Amino acid sequence: MKEYLIGEKLSHSYSVYIHALFGGEDYALKPVKREDLAAFMRKKEFSALNVTIPYKKEVMQYLDEISPLAKRISAVNAVVNRDGALYGDNTDYFGFARLAESAGICFAKKNVLILGTGGTSETAEAVVKDGGARRVIKVSRSGSVNYENVYDLSDTEIIVNTTPVGMFPALGKSPLDLSRFPALEGALDVIYNPLRTDFILQAKSLCVKCAGGLAMLVAQGARARELFDNRKRSEEEIAAAIEKARRKYENIVLVGMPGSGKSVVGREVAKTLCRTFYDCDAEIEKKLGKSIPEVFAERGEGYFRAAERETIAELSAVSGAVISTGGGAVLDGENVHALKRNGRIYYLRRDINKLARKGRPLSASGTAVKEMFQKRKPLYEKAADEIIDNDGTMEDTLAAVLKGYKS
Repeated sequence: MKEYLIGEKLSHSYSVYIHALFGGEDYALKPVKREDLAAFMRKKEFSALNVTIPYKKEVMQYLDEISPLAKRISAVNAVVNRDGALYGDNTDYFGFARLAESAGICFAKKNVLILGTGGTSETAEAVVKDGGARRVIKVSRSGSVNYENVYDLSDTEIIVNTTPVGMFPALGKSPLDLSRFPALEGALDVIYNPLRTDFILQAKSLCVKCAGGLAMLVAQGARARELFDNRKRSEEEIAAAIEKARRKYENIVLVGMPGSGKSVVGREVAKTLCRTFYDCDAEIEKKLGKSIPEVFAERGEGYFRAAERETIAELSAVSGAVISTGGGAVLDGENVHALKRNGRIYYLRRDINKLARKGRPLSASGTAVKEMFQKRKPLYEKAADEIIDNDGTMEDTLAAVLKGYKS
């Protein structure tokens, strides 16, 4: 019999890949409607299950035995069929603890807010309390502490998001404005798609310790596999799997001056890694049915930038791709913000005397290129996670971008 992840909406799930990293080759996604859950559980036509939203509590009524930890949390996310007897446990506890550890966040003597009241919030609350938090308060839309009065708790030091706000495909949303918590020093989000929600991106901008939910997903998957096949996974295996998953789902984003080689390098990177390649300018041309020079000539730069912003917002939702941006993409902070949700940004730095200028409306003259470079250079550097010189051979540039992705 097969192993499944069950839940209502699973199209965004990375669980099949995660389980494969730990040897789970007979694992599949199985969306289950609420009205079908009882029949599915009673048939027991599975060897093991992971359980996700919204069934972590509801599934408990169909189990023959539940671990003490899962009982305390009142949420089960792993079920094992032991010769017809269903055993339930909670591996999210281990995953969330590993997430906090990965971000360097310690709960001892801290004032903590947990956003949400579902099964995952119960898990987070258990970990936080076991970690010795001074105060733990859960926030809900209609509770005594809600999203209107929560800002009164200005001494909050750690905030945990267990809500789906900001999750794919509804990107660009955050449950709170973190800047209104002056004592904030840590932020955790259980969402893993996108890799960095707007909640996490704001935390990063505030220089707050933070992490998105990928480490939790991988670590809980490792613990689930231990239940499913009775083999312990080492910390080294888990750390390696977290890094592999991040590399797999993280976009490689190239920024830099017009003519710096972003498209050429991007195509080669995508070809080497067998990834989908997106050239932002080419996507804009397809959308508008005109070449970039024609768009500039007929509608002006403002019209082009609006189309560019819309296109980048769409591309920011993909994962595991290679994206080459237009030279002026970094002029709009919204573009950089969107690309960072799922992307690692590489600035391809090239000597301005080597830049290709043919067919580029804003860099027709040498003087214009120099002025453009002086304006954009600090923006490229600020946006970049890594700077790569592209003055040498293609082989050298490729090696620098691909470092760590081929293992």
